[in-house]
Amino acid sequence: MYLRKPRASSAEKALPYQEQQTKINEVRCLLGQLAERLPNFCSDASILRYLRARNWDVQKSGKMLKETLKWRLECKPETIRWEDVVHEAETGKIYRANYLDKYGRAVLVMRPGFQNTSSAKGQIKYLVYCMENAILNLAADQEQMVWLIDFQGWTMASTSVKATRETARVLQDYYPERLALGILYNPPRIFESFSKVVKPFVDQKTYKKVKFVYSDDAESQKIMTDLFDIDKLESAFGGHNQDGFDISSYAEQMKEDDKKMSDFLNSGGSVLSKEPSLLSILQKPEPSTSEALSQGSSDSFSSGDEESPRSLHVKNSNQNLNAPQVNRSDSGAAKSEAQHELMIQMRESA
Repeated sequence: MYLRKPRASSAEKALPYQEQQTKINEVRCLLGQLAERLPNFCSDASILRYLRARNWDVQKSGKMLKETLKWRLECKPETIRWEDVVHEAETGKIYRANYLDKYGRAVLVMRPGFQNTSSAKGQIKYLVYCMENAILNLAADQEQMVWLIDFQGWTMASTSVKATRETARVLQDYYPERLALGILYNPPRIFESFSKVVKPFVDQKTYKKVKFVYSDDAESQKIMTDLFDIDKLESAFGGHNQDGFDISSYAEQMKEDDKKMSDFLNSGGSVLSKEPSLLSILQKPEPSTSEALSQGSSDSFSSGDEESPRSLHVKNSNQNLNAPQVNRSDSGAAKSEAQHELMIQMRESA
């Protein structure tokens, strides 16, 4: 049995149901014929995520969603299949875990130290595939996921700052309000110190979504025991599950999900059709676990179920997105910049 869903954010509660519905309808009107061409991506729940991401500004929300819809029409991210990205997946640098958190939310594992390619286009394509797959597997009453970011093997050379920035842009622009929590597991200690410095400049709702956890710190490990079933959680994250990432079994799982996605498309349906109504979102009960873990479930780090990175906003930004490695003579400045970009990414995808 899963814990009860976290309650709606204070910002959401500040607007009465009717006012929220009015804003949703206004955004839908701004979309014009795009809403008719992609009705499944213009559900109340979908538009609500864009409104939250833009602080209830109808014009800004409409513009953001319109860009997402144009990108989807052009790039068709839902048509990416496992065989298109298998090479990118070989090291398990990003994968959907085969377990959920205690709230029943999908878990996306990211291991930046396991980067294995230098093609920006390929890396972005795989990122989009993983986001689409995670959204496909969300329960009917869920719209957010948890990110487990494992820093094993990570060095400054593992990730390009430009690539990190582009990844953040893709997640921000096409997957707003998809992140419930972002857990940084065994990051360099200086990351946490840096986050405290920038805290006054970061949206507090987003800040609460980012959790630092260390394998040698019993206090921070409590975050994991509060959020996950330890028997199912991988041993790499302090759990009892000894099964690590296996490309063969994961490939079979993804092929099955590809069939599931094809069935949705062929039936004229959409993964989004199972999204909760606005009323059901506002009526979610409060959670029974710690407020710290629950509050992190409606920020802007994440990801939107219809929103998927611009495949080729990707045409232009692709090239920068996952530009492989960056050599810097000033390692201190590079590390500081990397920390800054990480906080930007957390903020923009929440």
